[in-house]
Amino acid sequence: MNSKKVKFFDSHLHIIDPNFPLYENQGYIPEPFTTSMYLSQLAHHELVGGAVVSGSFQKQNQTYLLDALEKLGPKFIGVTQLLANTPDETILSLNQAGVRAVRFNLKRGGSEDISKIVYFANRIYELSNWHVELYIDSSDLGGLYSILISLPSVSIDHLGLSKEGFSTLLKLVEHGVKVKATGFGRVNFNPVSAITNIYRVNPNSLMFGTDLPSTRAPRPFEDGDISIITDTLGEVGANKVLFQNAYNFYFQKSS
Repeated sequence: MNSKKVKFFDSHLHIIDPNFPLYENQGYIPEPFTTSMYLSQLAHHELVGGAVVSGSFQKQNQTYLLDALEKLGPKFIGVTQLLANTPDETILSLNQAGVRAVRFNLKRGGSEDISKIVYFANRIYELSNWHVELYIDSSDLGGLYSILISLPSVSIDHLGLSKEGFSTLLKLVEHGVKVKATGFGRVNFNPVSAITNIYRVNPNSLMFGTDLPSTRAPRPFEDGDISIITDTLGEVGANKVLFQNAYNFYFQKSS
């Protein structure tokens, strides 16, 4: 691997602090991965910020997330899990703390039911300009396509996970949906071809992330995942995917 430091915004990471509540999910409770462990693992890169994402094993608990955002600083934002009946005051308070999205976890659960997405997505966008994030297999996108293109702001995790349904993912990308170039060890296809095709359709869509600590992934994050972006897209494209697209999305409210 090239020893040169790579500047990037980590659009997808998890913090797992046993000092805060953790909930068993499908028989699984993750090992600790604290803010200090996260920063230590990426110390050899030029990390300029990131998005701390709530996992299924954290449900709607906000204490770990607020603590993580305070420790990591203002260049990091939160993607949380909330129920659709969450009071406005709670959402506004979380927004003040740096939360910028609500996650719907269709793969593992622990989040609000997808039937509430239209109401909730429009409500949080109007209230705080938040988007919705989906952990979903692309094979399930077909039935949600018309709904997703009607929503104000959407991102999808891990390149959509599967080859089946990838054509639907590309159609969503055409409509401005963001896709996280994350979890390369989770997908059942060559990430290079997916990255190339998504970037060709919409160069503003892809946002790279480490997915650390890669809980339950068949193959965890490795530094070579960053090289996949730089080798595939070249300097200009890599800068967009590694940094600019996510920075615009989270800090400049770009759609």
